[in-house]
Amino acid sequence: MSLNVTLQTAASGLNAAQASLRAVSDNIANVNTPGYVRKAVVQQPLVVDGVGMGVRVQGMKRITDDYLQSASLTAASDSSRWAAVAQYLDNAQSLFGDPSSPGFFFSRLDEIYGAFATAADDPSSSLLRSQSIANIQDFLAEADRINSQLSELGGTVETRITADIDRANDLLAQVDRLNAEISRAKMVNADASGSENIQSQLLDELSSLMNVRVARRAEGGVTVRSTEGVLLAGEGGSATLSYVRSDSTPGYISAKPSGGGTDAQPIQIASGEIRGLMDLRDQELPKLQDQLGEFLTRAVDQLNAAHNASVAYPAPSTLTGRNTGLDLPTAVGGFSGATTLAVMDANGVLVRRVDVDFTAGTMSANGGPAVAFTPGTFLATLNTQLGGQATASFTGGTLSIAGAGANTLAVDEGTSQKAGRGFSHFFGLNDLVRSNGFTNYDTGLRPTDPHGFTAGDPITLRLSSPDGLPLRDITIPVPAGTQMSDLVNALNSSATGVGLYGSFSLDAQGALTFQGAPPTNAQVSVVTDNTQRGAGGPSISQLFGLGAVERSNRAGRFQVDGTLDADPTRLALGKLDFSGGFTLPAIRPGDGRGALALSQAGDVATRFQAAGSLGQVNMTVSRYASEFGGSIGRNAASAETRKESAAAVLNEATARRQSVEGVNLDEELVNMTTYQQAFNASARMVQAAKDLFDVLLGMV
Repeated sequence: MSLNVTLQTAASGLNAAQASLRAVSDNIANVNTPGYVRKAVVQQPLVVDGVGMGVRVQGMKRITDDYLQSASLTAASDSSRWAAVAQYLDNAQSLFGDPSSPGFFFSRLDEIYGAFATAADDPSSSLLRSQSIANIQDFLAEADRINSQLSELGGTVETRITADIDRANDLLAQVDRLNAEISRAKMVNADASGSENIQSQLLDELSSLMNVRVARRAEGGVTVRSTEGVLLAGEGGSATLSYVRSDSTPGYISAKPSGGGTDAQPIQIASGEIRGLMDLRDQELPKLQDQLGEFLTRAVDQLNAAHNASVAYPAPSTLTGRNTGLDLPTAVGGFSGATTLAVMDANGVLVRRVDVDFTAGTMSANGGPAVAFTPGTFLATLNTQLGGQATASFTGGTLSIAGAGANTLAVDEGTSQKAGRGFSHFFGLNDLVRSNGFTNYDTGLRPTDPHGFTAGDPITLRLSSPDGLPLRDITIPVPAGTQMSDLVNALNSSATGVGLYGSFSLDAQGALTFQGAPPTNAQVSVVTDNTQRGAGGPSISQLFGLGAVERSNRAGRFQVDGTLDADPTRLALGKLDFSGGFTLPAIRPGDGRGALALSQAGDVATRFQAAGSLGQVNMTVSRYASEFGGSIGRNAASAETRKESAAAVLNEATARRQSVEGVNLDEELVNMTTYQQAFNASARMVQAAKDLFDVLLGMV
């Protein structure tokens, strides 16, 4: 080996040792710097014509593990997702109150039943009547408050999603800009670890917002893609993310590529804070509101059932129903059993009695001969049988009966039945609690009944995947066929309806529901609904409760009947008694049998539609209240458990990643000693070469 080669070899060793010492110095100096990844010098033997010529420093590299980094990013996404869900579900749970406190929401229902039980002992007490109504008002007001605050919570979540998307766009832009800096440094073998550390921290923050796929580029830097592979950053520009939402449809995230040449496309977000917030906004909070609405609907329904089967003293002179959303022939069709309409004078003495046998299709007045009727002739036949003592009318889906002069009215429900409700209850003739919209979606419609909607009127439905990604928007016109079966078939058409993704079905109670089919398991929402049943009637979505918006608003639609609120003495706390015939009063002021029935309304089994975390069930209102309250706590506790589990996985993944990427002072001190010795060895080799040069020059 020549002295020149020896000197060059020693000089390359000096440079390599010096570069390694600088790397060790940086590592030790940044031992407590968050996000710092230790680095090392990349060295390569320098060989010329098969002869070793020293060492070449190719640059600096960060000591990382791609698998551990990927595991850490995934764990961070999951942890952030469940942290967001747990936080807001805990907030939602707190709206219902503490189960151990008197102010617990579900305890208010027991107070209602208890007040009516007390009133049954003294039905003439105005104070007890007022207290009963006040308890109902408190219960309804509390439900409205909870529902409103759940909506406000949804608004807060939506605002946070928007802020997260803005931050994600900023992070993607920074990651893309750093790629250029890293690539330039790599081209000239400069140290790019500073930019790479910053980029790594940006990716860590981005993964807490949304799950992404990160891959290293050969020229330095990274590419960032969505779960399905849509490029978000890393190839000369970053995509722009947008949160696409409306009040009636699930939200989703779309990505518009840089340059603007391609339309934005929906992307899948499987985890991260954004996923958790979207789940809350589109699933968890609406499910809570839907279940609250279903619970309130059935609780009110049973109170109304008991009140419609009872009578006040004195009885009212007018019975005005609710808007059924149906025409009278359709509303009357499908009834079975029998009911009795009583017309009384001011003293409660019977002056006219009309017995209606729906099963036989006949009416009789005062025990006289039965007269046949059809759904189409029901109103005319009823007015004939009333004999001028009262008049029945039907306008805008509402049945009303008014007594003539000082005559008063009452209805004995008897065995009448349609969609689980008696005659007076179905029409809401003597409702205790009324609503300013449709709340009970058991319409009683049968496949052979006319649907009543105007042919050609469109309803636009959106089919979405369970995580909110839109699959297809379908506009379905009301068919020319007039029966409910025609409407259901049109909705389920594979060509022009939802048949490729699921199906609608009409059950025995007249409830219309959608079930997604595998493998998509699609969910349906209403984009627009321009249908109308009859003149001024409800739309398809209003009548059947289609879409989250329609169902989640139910809890705020109830209020005590204004007449009863103004005059509690009009509460129906008694029962009709026909044993006195047409000579003795059919009602008594001290009768508390109706109040007793109201106090027992929570113990009557009823059908609850699938809502929230509970499927369709048959149980009492009191039992459902317990199940509902328990499900709220279980969901919040489950989210908290998943949050803790995800956090534990994140801590473990972070610890393992730090064991590779972090700075170990003991190890660095050993490296420093090693590189110092290597530097000294190279320096001695230089000195030896110098001495040889001096000897040779001396010889010359």
